Amino acid sequence: MTRAGGRSALPWVIAGIVMVALSLRAPIIAPTAVIAQIREGTGLSAAGAGLLTGLPVLLFAIATPLATRTIRRRGPETTVVLCLAGILAGTILRSLGPAAVVLAGTALIGAAMTLGNIAVPVLIRRDVPWNKVGAVTGAYSATMNVGSMAVLLGTAPLAGAAGWRWAIAAWSLVTTLGLAYWLFRRRSAPVAVPPEPERTPAGAGTSGEAASVQAATAASAVSATANRSSHTRRITALLVFAFCGQSAAYYATTAWLPLLLTETRGLAPSSSGASASLFQVAAIIGAFGVPLLAARTRLWVAAAVIAALWIILPVGLLAAPQAFVAWSIIGGIAQGGGFTAIFSVIPRISHNDAEAAFASARIQGGGYLAATAAPPLAGLLNTLTGGWTVPLLLVLASTLAFAVGTLLATRLSEHR
Repeated sequence: MTRAGGRSALPWVIAGIVMVALSLRAPIIAPTAVIAQIREGTGLSAAGAGLLTGLPVLLFAIATPLATRTIRRRGPETTVVLCLAGILAGTILRSLGPAAVVLAGTALIGAAMTLGNIAVPVLIRRDVPWNKVGAVTGAYSATMNVGSMAVLLGTAPLAGAAGWRWAIAAWSLVTTLGLAYWLFRRRSAPVAVPPEPERTPAGAGTSGEAASVQAATAASAVSATANRSSHTRRITALLVFAFCGQSAAYYATTAWLPLLLTETRGLAPSSSGASASLFQVAAIIGAFGVPLLAARTRLWVAAAVIAALWIILPVGLLAAPQAFVAWSIIGGIAQGGGFTAIFSVIPRISHNDAEAAFASARIQGGGYLAATAAPPLAGLLNTLTGGWTVPLLLVLASTLAFAVGTLLATRLSEHR
């Protein structure tokens, strides 16, 4: 496998990935900090306001074929440029108009983010040395969480000073910087030269023995490739299952944990929101903890630890809800580490950019469909039962799915 640019280019690769990551979740989070002002200014209903976060996640699932085709035809650098340009356009559009324009901008942001979601694992597979893949994937995951937290903390004060439209548009400055970086990087990226085809030695075409050797070698190569492809498909299927569990647990918890704490622990909305934010902040520990632990043991050991922490979150909230701060932190570590564990496997099992793009698209397409369905399903279960026990059992089932899928996938990826 060719690593573009060599070891000296690695800091620039990491810088580029970090600059993309800052724009891959923050634009979704920004409206949640000023949702009341947006509803007042646009007349959006509660359901319409829910689309400001739900619509991008749905597009993550349904726009993955577009992302895969774009990478295949244009390459990952151009795909990242299109991603950031789309996010920038959508962010500005969303801040300008009435409700329909706000939702149109939101849809454009979701479609553009999908391009980046698929392109980044391809870039990591291609440009990052094997022993750095986990750390770079962790930095990618952590940066998305850092960006989300910065937006959560900064959007409301900006809205107080300049209004909600300027507040959600202001974060486009970060995307603009990332776009400028990637336009420069795309222009200076080396052109890949395809390998020359194998040449047949002189006289081999007339030798029956040489032809037999060539045929046997070709058959062996085809068989080995088929075995590798079958192995990769099995691991990818397990990762789809794991990411469905990861995404369902993450988005259901993100959507309902503040209200759960308000209703079960009697916290004021501001206090419950602050407590629930620990679930987001602690993800940074998990994102960097997985590669550190995997470097000292194995990736499947790190995955097992993260799986145990994920399961502790719903079990803890069910068994000892008074310790919700501890469970929020533990769950946050798990969700950051879970993302890193899953996407650290893709470079291990992909033999070229096309395989990496296909695996990334399959995994994210399935996972984000589950992410779209889980929050409303948890809310429906709360409405039907009048409590939070059954919704937490849904989260528990999701974490168990993550545990099974990730453990099997990481073990298989170490026996390629």
